[in-house]
Formats: sequence, structure tokens, C-alpha cells
Amino acid sequence: MEKKRLKAALYIRVSTQHQVDKDSLPFQRQELINYAKYALNIEDYEIFEDAGYSGKNTIRPKYQEMMARIRVGEFTHIVVWKIDRISRNLKDFTEMYDELKEYDVAFVSKNEQFDTSSAMGEAMLKIILVFAELERKLTAERVGSIMLSRAEKGLWNGSPVPLGYDYSEELKYPVVNIEEAEVIKFIFNTYEKYKSTTEVKDILEISGIKTKNDGSWTTKTITDIIRNPFYIGTYRYNYRESGGGKRKKKDEWIIMKDNHEAIITKDLFDKVNAIMDENSTRPGGYKERTNHIHLFRGLIECSSCGSNYISTVDKARSDGYKPSIYRCFNYVHGNKYLGKCKGSIGEVKLGPFVINYVSNMIRAESIGKNKNLSTDDLREIILKGDLFKDIDIKEEDLKDTLDIINCDDGEEVFFEYEEDKNIPDLNNNKDYKALELQKNKVEKGIERLKRLYLIGEETEEDYLNTRNELIKKLNKIQLKIERIEQAYYKNTPGHDLNFIKEATFYLINYHLSNDEFVDYNFLITIIDKTLLCDLVQTIIKKIYMRDDKKIDKIVFANGLEHNFIYE
Repeated sequence: MEKKRLKAALYIRVSTQHQVDKDSLPFQRQELINYAKYALNIEDYEIFEDAGYSGKNTIRPKYQEMMARIRVGEFTHIVVWKIDRISRNLKDFTEMYDELKEYDVAFVSKNEQFDTSSAMGEAMLKIILVFAELERKLTAERVGSIMLSRAEKGLWNGSPVPLGYDYSEELKYPVVNIEEAEVIKFIFNTYEKYKSTTEVKDILEISGIKTKNDGSWTTKTITDIIRNPFYIGTYRYNYRESGGGKRKKKDEWIIMKDNHEAIITKDLFDKVNAIMDENSTRPGGYKERTNHIHLFRGLIECSSCGSNYISTVDKARSDGYKPSIYRCFNYVHGNKYLGKCKGSIGEVKLGPFVINYVSNMIRAESIGKNKNLSTDDLREIILKGDLFKDIDIKEEDLKDTLDIINCDDGEEVFFEYEEDKNIPDLNNNKDYKALELQKNKVEKGIERLKRLYLIGEETEEDYLNTRNELIKKLNKIQLKIERIEQAYYKNTPGHDLNFIKEATFYLINYHLSNDEFVDYNFLITIIDKTLLCDLVQTIIKKIYMRDDKKIDKIVFANGLEHNFIYE
């Protein structure tokens, strides 16, 4: 039987603070090459270098590449300068070593002078690992005691700096970031006004404000900000279990009041937190406000200033119904710099207009399948009713609509709606699903890294280096996901009247496809409002409002625009 050719993987790792003297990359590299050649008699080798990566976990690019190539049988040996170069975590090392044995790969440490190809070498390895783990835990305990002592003196222990502050290298402590501080004040004041984290979240998103890491807002993010006493100058440490777990007992907390510059007054902090406490204990809390269905939420844009409209609940009508009211962001939050916009409209006016206009469009599509319509015919059909008596539509918009009607395949959909089976299912795309799994894995890796950092098992430098690498990887995965999604939506039918057909499915089932005026107020009493919201969100892409409460333009889901002219 032919003897297997020896080939060694020479693994080198240094964390940034160790890139000096004997632990430097060049030194390790030359030592391992010499050891492989002259001690192990291995001429065939490959070097894998991870510079600036911690040994606390295996999230290292060259390590991962090396293990992948071991799994295909490329190497017979792994050679390292010291055992802690490959791993400083007993669990990770044990898992790796079990895998090496499975693929018949020997592990060699030049510094500790053992080779697991022998029974004695394997026994020595296990003894060293146990004591290495013990040393790591003792070190962690010592570091933990030091960090508690530092916190009792009001010193910063390296946690992520909260929004509103920047870390000062000079003071070794966070200092106020003036621009971000305005966002914090805005969050507290807005929550005090609306008493809803959902409303605060929506307003932040509409206004284009980002989180500390330039991400999206969640209600939990906003809750964490409102609950954080750091904003009133209080430094709280040892509050939760490692990794952001459950709260510790109060006698374990370290609370340092007036420790740094505050952004929020204590009065406002107490008032807003009292509101949050009340919401959390009240049955349903502000459920009525946050769970209210706004049919046109996110669809309305101001033609005057370009801002989006914010949806809120109007006062109750005589029958108890509370309609939505939509106001321009600058109507609600305008200031002396931006000015104060006048754009606003209520559901009682917007709802009848949009629903009847859609109903007229459905009839126009139905009539146009069997009759050659002119632009005048089309105008008469879609502007039928008192709501549209003083309105005209741009001639080019009517022509575009006729082009779509005349190019439609004419399939009957008024009494039975069938999903288009030709539209590809994105969830069945194997590449897409694989990327989603990769994305989830990297996100968990980032979260795990953060927990390790918070409990003191990562230096700030190691943490930032590894985190940056993971974020780069995450961004690449997200870019690939977006490319697949773009290709999917590009191939999904859109420049036709599918959006009208989907609307027909809902409306016909409720006998709304007749030649009569649709009583919107009656409609919302007999139809599940969620279903009606689905209808509107399915067929309408954007509604542009003028500041005189008139609809300037409707853009449909397929890109068709109808610009309105008022007499």
C-alpha cells in the first residue's frame, strides 16, 4: 500500500497586542517552516496566517479555510508555535481536535514539544488544555474584579458607547455628541407626546434618522434608550448577567449618579419612564393607538416639501369609529429652520376618493377589454361621480392607461382570483436560502462576539477587528441577497393590470364592482379593515398630497401615474 504523502498546514495567529518579538508573524513563520522541514521531515507545507484575531473563538478566515481543506484530506499535520495560537477555548479546541482525529491529522506544537501522532503526545495535550482553561477562567475572575473596582470609581469599562455619546480617548470615557444628543431628546419628547414606541419608531424612520450603527429602528431599541439612566448622567454597571441576560439582584448593581454629562433632565426621564411603566401594566396598554389600522400608512408624500405623511388616530365619530388622520412630517415636527408645512388630510376624505377611483379603474379595465376606448371615454369612466366633478387627468396619463388596457391579456378575474403560477417563488431559490442562512449565522457570530466583549473576554482592539471583518462579510452577503431579490422582482409581472385584477378579487367579493358610488363609511363597517388595507397597499405605490388637502397624483403599483388637474 502506497504511503500517504506528508503535507503540513502551518498555522500562525497573533492578536494585535502580541505582534512583537518572538510572537511576531515573521518569527513564527520561519520557526514553523524550519520545524516542519528538519524535525518532522515534511517538505510540502502551506502557511495560514490570521493577524489581529483573538483565539477566544474560531471566527477567523484563514483558520476556517485551513479546516475546510483538512476535511477534503489535503493535510496530514497541523503545526503551531504554541497551543494557544490555534485556540484559547477548551470547547473549541476539543471540537477541532476530535475532527482532526476523524481525518487522521496529527497536531504538533513546536513550543510545548508534543506531537499527537504518539499516545504520550496526545496525553500531554489534554493535560495542557485543562490547565490552560483553568488559567483562562482565573484570569477572567481577576479581570472581573478589576472591572467592578473601576466601575465603583466611575471609570468606563469598555462597553459599546450609547447613542448620544462618543468615546473620548483623552478622558477614557464617553462624552456628549451634540448631533446625536438631539436625536435622544427627540425620542424622549416624542414618546412623551404619543406614548407609543411604535409611533416613535415610525417617525424616526420617516425622518430618515438612523441608529448608532446606521441601522434600522425597533421598538426594543427605543425602549432600551428610554430605560437607560446613562442619559441622566448615571453610570450603571453589573446590571445584567453576562451576554445581556436577566437582571442581577439590586445589591449587585453598581450605580454612580451624576457621573458624567447628562442629555435628558431627570424630570423628563422619570415622567417618560412612568408612562412606559403604566403602559406595561395596563391591560392592552396603548393597544388602541398602536394596533389601529391606517389604510394609507406609508403611502402619502407631500408635494410641497417632499416629506412623508405621519398617520395618527383622529377623535371618535358619533358611531364610535375613530378614523385615521394623515399629516405631513413638517406639519407635526416643523421648526424655524425647516418651516411648518400645512399638508394634512383625514381618512374620511381620502378613503372615499381612493376607493371610488379604484372602483372606476376596475370598470374601465372591464369595459376596455370588449370595447375600443378613446381617452375621452376613459376620462368619463374613471372620473364618474361627484367626488371627481371638478377634476381632470393629464392626457398623457390617459394614453398610458389605454396602452396598458389594450395590451392586457383579457383574462376573466372578476369572479375568481387565481394567483399567477408563473411568478417565481423567491423562497424556493436555493442560493437565496443559503445566503439567508449565512447571513443569520454571521449575525449570530456578531452577537456572540459582543457578549464575549461585554463579559471581558475580548480586548477592545480584538473586538473591533473581528467585528469589522464580520460586518464586511455580512455586507457582502446582503449585497448578494439584494441582487437576487432585484432579479426576482425584475422578472415578476408588473407593467400590466395585475394590480387591478388583485383589487378586483377583493372588491368583487364584497359586491363593489357595480356602477354605483361606493359608500366608504359603510364599507369599513362590513369589511375586515385588514383586508381593505391589503387592497390599498397592493395597488397603490404612492399618493402625493397638496397642502390644500387635494390629491396631486396617484402612482399605482405597476408604475402607472395619474396626475390630477383641478378646475
